[in-house]
Amino acid sequence: MNPAAGFAALAAVCTATLLIGVYGLRISRTTGDFYVASRTVPPWWNASAIGGEYLSAASFLGVAGLILVTGLQGLWFPIGYTAGYLMLLLFVAAPLRRSGAYTIPDFAAARLDSRPARLVTSAVVVVVGWLYIVPQLHGAALTVRITTGLPGWAGAAVVVLVVLCSVVTGGMRSITFVQAFQFWLKLTALAVPLFFILLLLGAGSRPITDGGAAFQADGGGPVYPTISLLVALLFGTLGLPHVLVRFYTNPNGPAARRTTLIVLGLLSVFYLFPTVYGVLGRVYTPDLAAAGQADATVLLLPGRLIGGASGDLLTALVTAGAFAAFLSTTSGLVVSLAGVVSQDLFRGSVSGFRWAAVLSALVPLAVALSTESLALAGTVGTVFAFTASTICPLLLLGIWWRGLTAAGAIAGMLTGAALCGGAILLAATLGGALGPFRELLEAPAAWSVPAAFLTTIVVSRATADRRPASASRMMARLHAPERS
Repeated sequence: MNPAAGFAALAAVCTATLLIGVYGLRISRTTGDFYVASRTVPPWWNASAIGGEYLSAASFLGVAGLILVTGLQGLWFPIGYTAGYLMLLLFVAAPLRRSGAYTIPDFAAARLDSRPARLVTSAVVVVVGWLYIVPQLHGAALTVRITTGLPGWAGAAVVVLVVLCSVVTGGMRSITFVQAFQFWLKLTALAVPLFFILLLLGAGSRPITDGGAAFQADGGGPVYPTISLLVALLFGTLGLPHVLVRFYTNPNGPAARRTTLIVLGLLSVFYLFPTVYGVLGRVYTPDLAAAGQADATVLLLPGRLIGGASGDLLTALVTAGAFAAFLSTTSGLVVSLAGVVSQDLFRGSVSGFRWAAVLSALVPLAVALSTESLALAGTVGTVFAFTASTICPLLLLGIWWRGLTAAGAIAGMLTGAALCGGAILLAATLGGALGPFRELLEAPAAWSVPAAFLTTIVVSRATADRRPASASRMMARLHAPERS
């Protein structure tokens, strides 16, 4: 690819992001604007913004890379990502909106009437957010290195700089405009090049999928990692802070449910495209897997198959979409983390929100610059496992079980964090020395999530006398029907 086209694509998406953010700044004045866009975002707009922040580096680049490397096994990622939103629709969306809280720690404090529970929840949310931002910055580094020839750190630094400019100036209202635009840019950036690729292959003599020969060696895949992955994706979606905060921006519970239904449709359409890119990659760019560049499949495929000026133009469009993915997800995470940190450390003021946003972005930037990029979808899957083991039990039991206590919630979160985080670190440190236990530790969600739920329930029952007096009132508020 011509580096000039790469520079132009990056400059265009960054400029558009900043200009849209400035428009949001013009109407962001109150604390409610900065935290939850004053709860006035309509379903279609909010659904586009959710799609913008949820479809991260793992979705835009990582899914195709995993299908290239693992074949049919990689298809579980888009299935799990989309099905997780069905869980949100059924169990979380409307009750969470009716709770009236700004952040997940606010929900924990209101439901459990406990300052310690709020602080532990805040710590877990911040850790989850930082872990999720790091793969976005790794993806930006990969994209900039491949398309422009610049060192990878430049991509990560640009993402953080642009995100901070948008978040610090306009908060949630500004980011909502930006993320809605970025979702449709990402969808266009995948669909248009793929249309021309399929048109070219269909008009020529080359097979589109080689008759499925690229997948003939694939078996059903190992059972345990598949089950563990699905547990992580289904339950982990329920606890993602940057997704959950979006439901606070809806006017009411029915709007939150409609938003989730629209998101399901948008995700179902979107994930068709990286899946087809992965299938084509198995046929036409299998060398990327051996070279350790599987995550670059979406970026390199248009140039490989079309080439010339047309190939450069389509690659530039894909590059713009990829950078939009990094910007939108990172901005959503920074907004959600800034809301949590500012509430606990800066008394919830607008100036405190801005300082918290800077802190929320610079820490993962330092981590990203000091670590190597791994498989993007696999890395994000690990974050989902950690989220499912910590925040998910608090939310599901807090919404649907009257018997939850602060002690039970804290014990469950700490147990899930220790088991899941410890298993992942142990697997990364010892690797092959673990023998038959390596698989269990690399994909811990299948046992760490049930352990977290069980711990929460057991400790809550043991401390039933400390159930908050406000529990019944709060449960009624969460489940009382609202007007449409």
